[in-house]
Amino acid sequence: MLWDIDQTLIDLRGAGRDWYSRVLADVVGITMEGMPPFFGRTELAITSEVLKAHGIEPDEEVVRKVWAGLIAVSEEAMPGMAGGGHVLPGAAEALAGLASVGGAVQSLVTGNLREVAWHKLAAFDLHHHLDFEIGGYGSLSAHRPDLVAHAVEQAGFVADAVIVIGDTPHDIEAALAHGAVAIGVATGRFGAAELHDAGAHTVLADLSDTPAVLKAVLHD
Repeated sequence: MLWDIDQTLIDLRGAGRDWYSRVLADVVGITMEGMPPFFGRTELAITSEVLKAHGIEPDEEVVRKVWAGLIAVSEEAMPGMAGGGHVLPGAAEALAGLASVGGAVQSLVTGNLREVAWHKLAAFDLHHHLDFEIGGYGSLSAHRPDLVAHAVEQAGFVADAVIVIGDTPHDIEAALAHGAVAIGVATGRFGAAELHDAGAHTVLADLSDTPAVLKAVLHD
C-alpha cells in the first residue's frame, strides 16, 4: 500500500505556503509573490515553478538549498503542527488495520520530501506502520508516475499487487500508469466523481469505515 499524505491522511492546508514563504526569504532573499497549486504535485515540480515565477533559475544548487530550508522549517514546526491541522477521519485506524494484515507493506507515494513526510506524520503520530525507506518522494521527479515506479521497484512487488491511495486525479493516474490498483479518497479538493473519472478502481468518501478500507485494499 502506497499512501499519499496531504488531504488523504492529514489536513495541514496552508502550511506549505507558509514554509515556502519563509524559505524563499531566508535562503533566496526574496518575498514570495504567489504560489502554484500543490494538489497532487511533486516538490521538484513545485520548487521549480516557484523559483521560475520569481525570476530565479531552478538549478540543482538553488533547489537543494530550498529543500534544506523546507526540511528545517518543517522540523521546527513539528511541536505545534497538530494544532494547525488534524488527522483525517479513520486514517490512524486504517493504517493500524492494514498493519495487521499478513504480508502487507505500507509506505508512501507523496509529493513531499522524505524528511518532510516524516515530520508531518510523526507530528500526528501516524508514522508507526509505514516503511519510509521504500517510498516514492517528491525529490525524485517532477512527474508523479515516476514516484510510483520507484516505490514499486524498491518494494519488490509486482505492479498489480500494489495499491496507491490518494485524494487527487494525479494519484490515480500515477497508479494506473504502472498497472497498480488506484483507490481514491474524496477528502481533498476533488470529489468522488472526479476521482472515478480519473480511473480509480474504488472511491471512498473518507477512511472512517475501516472495514470498507480493508475491503477495498484487499479486493474482498
